[in-house]
Amino acid sequence: MLNGFNDFAILLSCYLAGPLRLPASVPWYFAQISSNLIAKISPEKPAHAFPEVRVSCTLHPISNRLLGTKMPAQYVVETVGKNRKLQREFVQLAWDLYRNDPNWVPPLLMNIRELVNFSKHPFYDRNECENFLVRRNGQIAGRLTALVNRGHIERFNEQRGFFGFFECLDDPEAARLLFEAAGNYLKSRGMTDVRGPANPSLNYEVGLLVRGFDSPPTFMMTYNPPYYEKLITDCGFEKVQDMFAYEGHVSMLATLDPKLAFVINELKRRFNVVVRPINPKKFSEEVNLFLEIYNRSLVNTWGFVPLSSAEVAHQAKGLKHLLHPELTTIIEVDGKPIGAGLGLLDYNPVIKQINGRLFPFGFVRLLTCKGRLKRCRLMSTNIIPEFQKWGFGLLALERMLEDILRLGIEYGEFSWVLESNHLSRASLERGGLVSNKTYRMYDRSLSDLG
Repeated sequence: MLNGFNDFAILLSCYLAGPLRLPASVPWYFAQISSNLIAKISPEKPAHAFPEVRVSCTLHPISNRLLGTKMPAQYVVETVGKNRKLQREFVQLAWDLYRNDPNWVPPLLMNIRELVNFSKHPFYDRNECENFLVRRNGQIAGRLTALVNRGHIERFNEQRGFFGFFECLDDPEAARLLFEAAGNYLKSRGMTDVRGPANPSLNYEVGLLVRGFDSPPTFMMTYNPPYYEKLITDCGFEKVQDMFAYEGHVSMLATLDPKLAFVINELKRRFNVVVRPINPKKFSEEVNLFLEIYNRSLVNTWGFVPLSSAEVAHQAKGLKHLLHPELTTIIEVDGKPIGAGLGLLDYNPVIKQINGRLFPFGFVRLLTCKGRLKRCRLMSTNIIPEFQKWGFGLLALERMLEDILRLGIEYGEFSWVLESNHLSRASLERGGLVSNKTYRMYDRSLSDLG
């Protein structure tokens, strides 16, 4: 018979880990593992009577608990590089981590591969990155990308690297090892500080969600579990800037501050202004016009690095068939473009249905869903500096409003808005909008790394 609960626990732990390799002639009374693997078989005979007995197993976590011991976890950090298998594991991790999270929306598979430089993307024409995986006991526990943004270095005259595409189990040691590997990579390339998350820059998806976990993100916004914040701050990162998302419902239009209408009417009275949507027949020309306004308008914005013409052309190609001209605005004063507005339907519900895969038929569902979507993301209202204090952003939104109602859109999210952009935040809050999500950027010095 088994000698009490301890003997049963030992036998069960070995069973959970793998079969016991015992000679068939040996009676199955019990097997006990000790540090030097002594087997005790049968109460009638001493252990040395069965020298051929071997017990081979690796303790299962359950057995560790039963035995009152804890085996140390083994961690290994891997550089992904051009290894196809590691690239697949890097991408797949997000699907594994969020499998049971109803609010997570997968990225478009083709898009994520480009943005981490597994496939060609113009961001990396002059910038560089390296991707890292960490394994715990052989299983993927986290991932991270270290980024060198040459445009940022030149524009701000600082040796600051970036991190992005962070995904991790709730495992502080795994996170620490990832950030250490990324930090060493950046330091080897002359960086003295690191900022993030940027996926891969502020012109794409950016920031860590720290408030508003109760609903899915809108199109091209980030999402993560609440515990990521502690993993990052425990690695020495500190908040440097917040970004807010504001949500509104069309029913709020009836309660708008009358002063907003006064500003709009006053702009139309004072300036020779024309407000129009983009012309789809001149798509390339309109995209270049938007690029010019975008880059000029954000020149004084925290952390902003202009998009290259190749990046804009690449993004335009990807969004061309998703763009609703009715959700765009070009503002001209005296025949010269001074502002632009851009909104996109929230395609995330459809992207979730197709699981981020455009092929073989996902792209068809994405292109044919426009009439069913009731939510949009108003991504930007960009006004060149000399006109920014007049409130022309309101004109851009007013032009879209009639079309928004006609399309049957019920909800709009204005995102993202920098914490330091007091003028835009005040305008949105005066219009009755409420911030429903907060995204955070973090900084850290690399001086403590060897």
